[in-house]
Amino acid sequence: MAAEVVAQVAEQAVQTAGAMVAAPADFTSLAVGLAIGLGALGPGIGIGLVGLGAMQSIGRNPEATSKIQTNMILGFAFAEALAIYALVVALILKFV
Repeated sequence: MAAEVVAQVAEQAVQTAGAMVAAPADFTSLAVGLAIGLGALGPGIGIGLVGLGAMQSIGRNPEATSKIQTNMILGFAFAEALAIYALVVALILKFV
């Protein structure tokens, strides 16, 4: 996604009538792409690590599945909240 935005910005900058300065809207699109792209990267990695740890723990101690599963779901929710914040920032950048 971010690569597509960067390609669009570069194409629009080249198409300007000899001007070497890109329009502010181009940079806004770049900022939106980077905000959601990088903002979703961390939570994606975090959710994967939480799932990995939970599966390893359940594999080692199957009796504690309910406790581990509760903590795993809480970890998912907190990590996903960061991605939602990134989405809100990207939408604010795009429409405000």
